[in-house]
Amino acid sequence: MRITLFEQAPYRYLPADFEERFDSVCDTPYALVDPCRMYESMRSFLDELMVGARSGFDALLVTEHGQSAYDVMPNPDVVAGALAYATELEGLNVGIMPLGRTLGKTHEPVRVAEEYAQLDVMSGGRLIAGFPVGLGYDVTINNGVPPIEARGRYEENLDLVLRAWSDPAPFPWNGRYSRYPQVNIWPRPLQSRPPLWVTGIGNPRTMQMTLDRDFGFNYFGFSGAKLTGRRIFPRFWELVERSGLPANPYRVGFLQTIAVADTDAEADRRYAEHAEYAFRKGLGSIPGHLLGIPGGIDIQGLRAVFADPGDVGMSRQMRGASYRELVAAGAVIAGSPETVAEQLFAFCREHRIGNLHAMLGFGSLPTELVRENIQLFAEAVAPRLRHLWSDTDYAHHWWPERLGGSPTTTIAAPAPRSDNQNERTVA
Repeated sequence: MRITLFEQAPYRYLPADFEERFDSVCDTPYALVDPCRMYESMRSFLDELMVGARSGFDALLVTEHGQSAYDVMPNPDVVAGALAYATELEGLNVGIMPLGRTLGKTHEPVRVAEEYAQLDVMSGGRLIAGFPVGLGYDVTINNGVPPIEARGRYEENLDLVLRAWSDPAPFPWNGRYSRYPQVNIWPRPLQSRPPLWVTGIGNPRTMQMTLDRDFGFNYFGFSGAKLTGRRIFPRFWELVERSGLPANPYRVGFLQTIAVADTDAEADRRYAEHAEYAFRKGLGSIPGHLLGIPGGIDIQGLRAVFADPGDVGMSRQMRGASYRELVAAGAVIAGSPETVAEQLFAFCREHRIGNLHAMLGFGSLPTELVRENIQLFAEAVAPRLRHLWSDTDYAHHWWPERLGGSPTTTIAAPAPRSDNQNERTVA
C-alpha cells in the first residue's frame, strides 16, 4: 500500500456564519481576508506538508482550485516546485503529486507541459502528474471556457502535453483549441513519461479513458465514502474486467479525510468543529449549479447520475452537516489509531485500493493539531496498512521508478551531485 499525504490550502479564519452568507468559490469577497493570516495559513500549509515528507509518507499531494476560499491554490505547480526543491535538498525520497493541472480549462497547454517537466527535473524524477478534466465553475466561470468544450479541450490538450514530452524534434500544433507554430519544450521530464493520474467522480467515460491510456484513477471520498464507495469502485472494476485488464489495486487511489487521537472520544473532542468548518464552509458552500453547469457532463456521465443519484452521496446536505453526520457517511474517519486503521484497512481491502491519500490537515485545524495528526497517523496507523496487498504479485506501474515503482517507461538518472549542504546520489 502506498500512503500519501494530501492537503488543500484553506483560509483558516472565515467568519462563523460564512456558509449562511457566502459561497466558497468565484465571488467570495476577499475583504474577509486578513493578509497576515493568509500568509500564516499558506506558510503553515507548506510546513505541514514538509512534516509529512519527514514522517515517511510516500508522496505529497496538492490540488488546483482558482478563485476559491477552501483551497487557495490557483497553480499547484508553484507549491510543488517549493516542495520538490526542499525535499531534494533534505534527501527525502517522496513523490511530488499535483492532482493536478486542469486541462479542460487551460488556454496554455504547452506551459502546463513545461511546468510539469521542470518539476520532474527539479525533483530528480519524482513527479506524479495529475490531469483532471476540471470542475464546472473553475472551467467556465473562472476561465471562460464553454462547458460543452471542456471534454474536447481536455483530450486535445492531453495529447499535446504527452507529445511535447516525448517528441524528439520540434513540431507545429494545429488543434481545434490551440495552435503553436513550434513546440519544443526545455527541459523535458527526467522520466520518459511521468506516471499520470486522473481524478474522477464516477463518470464511466473518465474511468474507461484511464484504462485505455494506462493512467491511474483517483476518487475523493468527500461526499461520504460509505455512501458512494459501493457505487463508484464496483463500476470501475467492472470496466477493468470488461477491458481484459488485471485487477491491479495499484491503479486506484482513494482520498479520505482522517482525524486521529489517542482515543475515539478525544478525536471527537479535538476535531469536530474543524471538520464542520471544512465541509460547511468549503465544499458544502459551492452551489450545485456551479458544479453541474449544463453541457459540462457528457451523456455517459448523465446516464450514470440519473440511473443512480447516490453517486453524489451527502453533497446536497454538506452545507449544514454536523460532525456526527460527516462521520456516519464516511466523509471523515475519526478515532484512535486502532479505530482508524481498522476502518481504512477494511474499506481499502473491500474496494481493492492500492494508494491511500490521507487528508490530515483540513478546515480551520490549527497547525499544531495538523502536525500531531500527521505524526500520530504516520507512527500508529500507517504501519498497520503498509502490508495490504503484500500477499499479491502486482507491480505498481503508476509510480516513479526512483520511488520503487515499476513504470512501463524508465528514468534518465541524473549525475551524482555533491555540495556543502547535501551529499548524495540520485538513483
